[in-house]
Amino acid sequence: MRRRRSIEAAAEGNEVNLTPMLDVVFIMLIFFIVTTSFVKESGVEIDRPESNAATPRPDAQVLVAVSPDGAVWVDGSPVDVHRVGQQVANMLSEDGSVVIQADRESTTGLLIEVMDRLREAGVDQVAVAASRSGS
Repeated sequence: MRRRRSIEAAAEGNEVNLTPMLDVVFIMLIFFIVTTSFVKESGVEIDRPESNAATPRPDAQVLVAVSPDGAVWVDGSPVDVHRVGQQVANMLSEDGSVVIQADRESTTGLLIEVMDRLREAGVDQVAVAASRSGS
């Protein structure tokens, strides 16, 4: 009888406790979710012009894309050029900035019109995106 109890007690003592491992896995999952940086896309494939003076601007809150066929996109959805200013102004916070991604084949007139609409709506921080040239 004593021998049977000692065998059962030894069997119970040999269990693997998975709780600490699961805690570590969940903490790592939360860490990776919090530290992941999300890349915002404009919703349209844009061939940006190159520039030697291009600098990174990671603080852009809203992306506006101007496609070669004359369409204007705001954060992935098409917008009429006459309404782009008001829609972007509604999406911005007080210190938010806008980056316009104009395709190299788009017209300069459309880019200027989009910039004018943004300025009329009260958007002060507007930048035009360019790719950094390799030279």
